[in-house]
Amino acid sequence: MSKDGCNIHYWISNQGKDSWLIWLHGAGADHKMFNEQIPVVDKAFNLLLWDARGHGLSRPMGDKFSIKLLMEDLIEIMKIEGIEKATFVGQSMGGNTAQEMAFYHPHKVEKLVLIDCTCNTMKLTAMERFYLYLTPLITRMYPWSNLVHASVKASALQPHVQDYLQQTFNLIGKKDFVKIFLATAACLHYEEGYTINKPILLVYGEHDQTGNIKKIAPSWASSEPNCRLVEIANASHCANQDNPSQFNTSLWEFLNDQ
Repeated sequence: MSKDGCNIHYWISNQGKDSWLIWLHGAGADHKMFNEQIPVVDKAFNLLLWDARGHGLSRPMGDKFSIKLLMEDLIEIMKIEGIEKATFVGQSMGGNTAQEMAFYHPHKVEKLVLIDCTCNTMKLTAMERFYLYLTPLITRMYPWSNLVHASVKASALQPHVQDYLQQTFNLIGKKDFVKIFLATAACLHYEEGYTINKPILLVYGEHDQTGNIKKIAPSWASSEPNCRLVEIANASHCANQDNPSQFNTSLWEFLNDQ
């Protein structure tokens, strides 16, 4: 699909089932980050995976990038494929995009699987706002090789996952990587009293130290009426890749819980 200066690549597996799973990868990654999950679900669900604009094969990015634009890209793809409603599985940036779908288009969301992402709509502390304010300056000052190294080490524990991320990050390059990173941080919007009010599987890696993800997960889960919280052992920010066995078990149980 060509839209706003970007040829967006996506893949579907339509088994003729009633339920769709739409997979949304994290910033700097691509659809292959879910390679360990697809064999678990591909016979039971219809699947849609993509390389979000600016990632993987969906390059060049185009003139602009935002989580809102990703959401609009996704809605257009769903329209093309005749998908009225889906369960969205999103890691990090993908989880932020899934939350925006639930906020702006709740009728399109059946369930959410949110992997190592912060809550878009919770109120930030003064310290969190301060760090968010400094993020653009710090990110732009980092030499590219150092930025890739630090991002990879913060994202995964397993060497093969780190190698994968280093490849996908370098494909993007610093200019677009920084744009993607800052746009993801900019999607946060405090909404007092708001709840997603959908069935949610909220997952974080035991060793995820990025942002406030691990810290706020328990309070976020307790604020939602139908949320299952799972800590993935021996995993960092890419919990589904670091420990696919535990993640896949939790995912399958959640998807099949009526």
